Amino acid sequence: MMNSQKGLTIGAFAKASGVNVETVRFYQRRGLLSEPDKPYGGIRRYDEVDVARVRFVKSAQRLGFSLDEIAELLQLEDGTHCSEASVLAEHKLKDVREKLADLKRMERTLSQLVHACHSKPGHVSCPLIAALR
Repeated sequence: MMNSQKGLTIGAFAKASGVNVETVRFYQRRGLLSEPDKPYGGIRRYDEVDVARVRFVKSAQRLGFSLDEIAELLQLEDGTHCSEASVLAEHKLKDVREKLADLKRMERTLSQLVHACHSKPGHVSCPLIAALR
């Protein structure tokens, strides 16, 4: 994929990681990714480890973890702290289940309101608008 001796420029690194350059810089500012040293008169180079780290961040984001939570997971990334990682995942799972319950409640309410709107054609007061007041 890449020559690990030379490494990747920030543009090539971003592309290999599936993000854009500004995302790389943002992750660096947030402390999720270190900024490589810049050789005198040269440009910073990234390697496979950096690509894997960004992919880890993106995978965790897809599971709903915040950047702060991802920072905690990155501290456990060596895989020897499974119980600590499990606690973080349990909290995230609880949050996801609460959000699902909220979404189901919203779906039921909206479905009832849509049904009410369709069952009273020509009625002066819209049930949806009335319910939101």
